[in-house]
Amino acid sequence: MLKRFTDFLAGVPMTIVSGIFLLLDLVPHLSEELTGSEIGALPAPFDPAWATIFISGVPLVYLGVWRVIHNKGISKISSALLIDVAMVAAIAIGELFAAGEVAFIMALGAILEDKTTERARKGIKSLIALAPTMARRIDGGTETEVPADQILSGELVRVRPGETIPVDGRIVAGESSVDQSVMTGESLPQDKGPGDEVFSGTINRFGSIDVEATKVGQDSSLSRLIRMVEDAEGKQAPMQRIADRVASWLVPVALLIAVGAYLITGDLVKAVTVLVVFCPCALVLATPTAIMAAIGQATKHGVIIKGGEALERMGKVDTIAFDKTGTLTYGRLEVSDVIPLDGRLPQELLALAAAAEVRSEHPLGKAVVAQAAAEGVAVAEPDAFAMDAGRGVRARMGAAAVLCGSAAYLAEHQVACTTADVPLKRLCAEGKATVLVAIDGRLAGVIALSDTLRPSAAEMTRRLAGMGVRTVLLTGDSSAAASYFAGRAGVSEVHAELLPEEKVDAVERLRTRGHMVCMVGDGVNDAPALKTADVSVAMGEMGSDIAVDAADIALMGDDVSKIPYLKRLSNACVATIKFGITLSMCLNAVAITLSLVGWLTPVTGALWHNAGSVLVVLIAALLYDRRFD
Repeated sequence: MLKRFTDFLAGVPMTIVSGIFLLLDLVPHLSEELTGSEIGALPAPFDPAWATIFISGVPLVYLGVWRVIHNKGISKISSALLIDVAMVAAIAIGELFAAGEVAFIMALGAILEDKTTERARKGIKSLIALAPTMARRIDGGTETEVPADQILSGELVRVRPGETIPVDGRIVAGESSVDQSVMTGESLPQDKGPGDEVFSGTINRFGSIDVEATKVGQDSSLSRLIRMVEDAEGKQAPMQRIADRVASWLVPVALLIAVGAYLITGDLVKAVTVLVVFCPCALVLATPTAIMAAIGQATKHGVIIKGGEALERMGKVDTIAFDKTGTLTYGRLEVSDVIPLDGRLPQELLALAAAAEVRSEHPLGKAVVAQAAAEGVAVAEPDAFAMDAGRGVRARMGAAAVLCGSAAYLAEHQVACTTADVPLKRLCAEGKATVLVAIDGRLAGVIALSDTLRPSAAEMTRRLAGMGVRTVLLTGDSSAAASYFAGRAGVSEVHAELLPEEKVDAVERLRTRGHMVCMVGDGVNDAPALKTADVSVAMGEMGSDIAVDAADIALMGDDVSKIPYLKRLSNACVATIKFGITLSMCLNAVAITLSLVGWLTPVTGALWHNAGSVLVVLIAALLYDRRFD
């Protein structure tokens, strides 16, 4: 009950009311200081400052006392405790305006800080929604639809084209291509057949398959993925406020100086003035104001920062780990090479392959047809078409019989592929997918397809290296594809063929070596690693909602060139905060000196203190318009 009441008093509406009462009390005090006589001052019980003291002071007293009771060690001493001491001392000598002013400034700082750290946490719900609710159990040849959570290990499940696989298991019958992007982030569906493993939450794209369940319910890959996000969320401890860290030594120093001032001068007013000017309000305001300004500027550049802690941590990052597909690359397949092997022109080979694939639903076939359209190559309709799910296609154009597929598929149709060994070896080393094309039983050529590196990726890593930041690639792709793209992007360290939990392990290993790690990703499979990293960035435009929600920062334009900008902005934000803290401490030192010689009273000390807070806020606000290009 008391906590709810103090939260109500600390809210925005009541803080505004508190400020109005403080303003009403300011006018007579200013007149009194300027003229030396009381003009319009009200009796103490009716002084408007009492309302400010109550509204903004009660939550501070509650917070200070709660920390003394519940915190451990030196953390019992907080900035709230120093404000409480100053507020009580000012009230004791009748300086209500001074007491109200320090309480109000602290309340305002707390609101600013809260506004910069609000963030939605809806990712878990989105992740759970990926889990299929129903499954087709096969028992004695009979197909029965049952709730997915009733499937037991060892039972058979049939998954039709377009359906989500409900369990982890092994294919016992059927062939298909499975979209595993939810687990690996890889945009290219994987061809699967009997004996191959499949994971829950992945999507069966083409043929019908029968799967023997090996891991079900809470043991399945998707359930483990959900738990990893939840666990990582729980491990993210909020950063301690800078003001409270400083307060561990600030409170004893302030009390010693105030007591010393009283013992030396015998003047209680000077001691109270020291406490008032020593209050860390400017220090408290330095952090949230700089963060608000930096977040505002980042928003103008299409970078959404969800909280101040992310900015502070980003300023300390020395290692940035990237996912590949959809992050360093566009995450879509395009034809990269058309290599005739029988003397045809590349356009002829492309036209024949596109004609054979024009009715195909496979991503490789669609990419070949799209390339032909982009080059203005005429694509004929086949007279006959057949698709062998997960292996290749057969088509007939007039008298010509065309096969498109893997080397193994062509070998099944007695097509020799030895002439393709050299180009296939090179293309494989570059991490490219390949489609072999045969005409009338003879190999005609090879078409290679690859994801496309973002043009800004190499320049981005070069600029990060110039700032002393190392780059790491963490991907579910093959080692060949990962090494090829890492080399082109200038990434210094590569870890490939990683499942989500292995990405988490890689991030944790980097952290245990003393590195401050930022993770950049776009897929559901990146969510646990995003949560585990010290700070995380998601590709907001084409990335999954789960990745965006799991991350601290989202790039709404999917522009990785903003990463160096983000790093520089974060560095500047941290530097501005440190400067603001240093400046506030210097202003406090000057104010203490003026208080000890009697040039400041509690009221003028409160005004000095207020002016210092405004100066710190103005300096921090300059971040909003500073250029970091």
